Amino acid sequence: MTNGQARKTLPTGLVLVGCLVVLGLSLSIAISVGAVNVPIETVWGVFLTQTGLADITPNWSKGRAAIVWEIRFPRALLAIMVGSGLAMVGASLQAVTRNPLADPHLLGISSGGAFGAILALLHTGLFAGLLTVPLMAFLGALMATALVLSVSRLTVATSADRLVLAGVAVSFVIMAGANILIFLGDPRATHTVVFWMLGGLGLAQWSHLIYPAVIVLICGAWLWAQAPKLNAMTVGDETARTLGISVNRFRLAVFVAGALITGVMVAFSGLIGFVGLMVPHIVRLLVGGDYLRVLPISALVGGIFLLWADIAARTIMAPEDMPIGIVTGLVGGLFFIAMLRKS
Repeated sequence: MTNGQARKTLPTGLVLVGCLVVLGLSLSIAISVGAVNVPIETVWGVFLTQTGLADITPNWSKGRAAIVWEIRFPRALLAIMVGSGLAMVGASLQAVTRNPLADPHLLGISSGGAFGAILALLHTGLFAGLLTVPLMAFLGALMATALVLSVSRLTVATSADRLVLAGVAVSFVIMAGANILIFLGDPRATHTVVFWMLGGLGLAQWSHLIYPAVIVLICGAWLWAQAPKLNAMTVGDETARTLGISVNRFRLAVFVAGALITGVMVAFSGLIGFVGLMVPHIVRLLVGGDYLRVLPISALVGGIFLLWADIAARTIMAPEDMPIGIVTGLVGGLFFIAMLRKS
């Protein structure tokens, strides 16, 4: 980073506080707006009443309370988790591959998660209850990761750039397999799967949130603990080796952690692209390239971005829900073009 670039970054504490404030406001707005608008004071009144944090005499109807607590609160929290998880995975993959365009979709991880989830939804059935889809999505994402690494070794493509190209190739193959699964599945269920593949948060429930929450917290904490190694990986494999890092083993560990996060997020939200690509670049403009700062700020900005994408998806065609993947795809595509023009 040049001195000119360093002067453009903002104090980390200021950015952190600002992100937390914006996240709180975005959460309030996301729960408040929709086909039925609910005042923000009612939103937090319902929250305080349901959690037992305050004894408030309700001045709202049971219907509005149900909309806020049973539908919009879990949906908004899922948006934060998915956005945070995908942003951290994207930032980490960009470090270990040294490719600014790397994200879970580009490396085939999301496609593998989609394949596993579709297999569970249309063919195997929920043999493990609620855990079936996230488990199969993780296994699919892990399979895709293994295929990418195997292809890169088979073709002697050991460089970071070739690894990304291997990911793109594997992604095409896996999505072809996923389309075959849809073609062979029950026609009465395929329309639901197609909508799910476009991305959506409408199936969020309180009982489901524990799974993405645990995965994001544990894997996110592990990635943050690896920030010094991620910083070294951005410089190059040789430099990382001189610092005592087992480069191939560490890259594999980051891929596995990324597969776990992405697989579980895909299981509950469908395919949502470009979050892992865009957010880390925005964050680096704000706080620089140190991953001790990049990862936590990326988690917050990713959550904020997906909350607003969901707000747009619910309001543009209200009362119908537009698939959130359409919104992120549109914004991400424009961002990608802007990156190419800048480069």
